[in-house]
Formats: sequence, structure tokens, C-alpha cells
Amino acid sequence: MTPIHFALSSAFLLGLAGLAFNRAHLLSALLCLEGMLLSLFIAFSVWTLQLNAMNFSIAPMILLAFSACEASAGLALLIATARTHGTDRLKNFNLLQC
Repeated sequence: MTPIHFALSSAFLLGLAGLAFNRAHLLSALLCLEGMLLSLFIAFSVWTLQLNAMNFSIAPMILLAFSACEASAGLALLIATARTHGTDRLKNFNLLQC
């Protein structure tokens, strides 16, 4: 395993562990998701450059656009929940309450 692959795998697993174990605030969960998507973007970019295949060059751009949409939707949810509940703590949210 090359150092680049190890670093990208570690970054993805660190984001996954942060998402799984640190569920205190919505903002920290969104940051963990964003870190995971950015490590996937870099991994796809490195993979495309190593293979010298231009057929797969659109995949990192699609993933980057998806992560930008995910970030904007997450921030909109963060603002909406902070306005309605007064906090972004995940334990204060009740999904069954309308």
C-alpha cells in the first residue's frame, strides 16, 4: 500500500469514526461527512491520474458537485433546526414531533 493510499484511507476512516462516535452536534456530523467526501474526491482524482484514463475524469467532478450540494443542504438544515429548536445538539431533536 503506497503512502498516498494509506493517507486517503486513513482520512476516510477518520471521518467515518468521527461520524459514528461523535454525535453531539449537527455541525460536527456535517464536517465529518464533508471530510469523507473530500477524501473520496482526492482518491478518485489520484486514481484517474494513475490510470491515465480520460474516460473516468468526470467522476471526481460529479463527486465534487455532489459534495457541494450536500454541504449546502446540510447548512440549510442546520440553520432551520437552530431557528426552530434553538440549538444544534442532536439529542434535542425529536423526529416524531412535527
